[in-house]
Amino acid sequence: MARRNTQLLARSGAPCRVTKLSRASGHGQPVHGEEGFHSFTIHLSSEGSNKRVAEEVVIPFWRDYLQDAEEEGPSKLQKILAFATGASVVPPIGFSPSPSVEFIHKGDDDFSSTPLFPMANTCINCIKLPLHVSYQLLKEKFDFALGNTYGFGRA
Repeated sequence: MARRNTQLLARSGAPCRVTKLSRASGHGQPVHGEEGFHSFTIHLSSEGSNKRVAEEVVIPFWRDYLQDAEEEGPSKLQKILAFATGASVVPPIGFSPSPSVEFIHKGDDDFSSTPLFPMANTCINCIKLPLHVSYQLLKEKFDFALGNTYGFGRA
């Protein structure tokens, strides 16, 4: 898949346009690439911290993953959206709270080692990304998580 150059422009709490998702008036619609944008807010650690440095490595991987998913088609984007929010379509009034991205650090949430797989909290529409050092590893682990997560296929 074609890799696009990405620049790290996100600041802590700043919205980051990550992929194109559609929203229809009146009814939720499947996710696809040409209409509208849906933003995830990326929550970063304090500037200058070691955690922030590790997070800044992962952000371009996340963006590349979403771009590749968009190229694969709407089904993959729907799976990612369902993983993060529990809904495979964007509701007509949008999400509340707005979807966000956080990072899983060693020692957070009782993790004694660095987690390999992404996690999500669908109650608050938050996806938590592990701190991988390569795109291929993030893609492999995220694809595995999407393929083995059940329960929110129809929201």
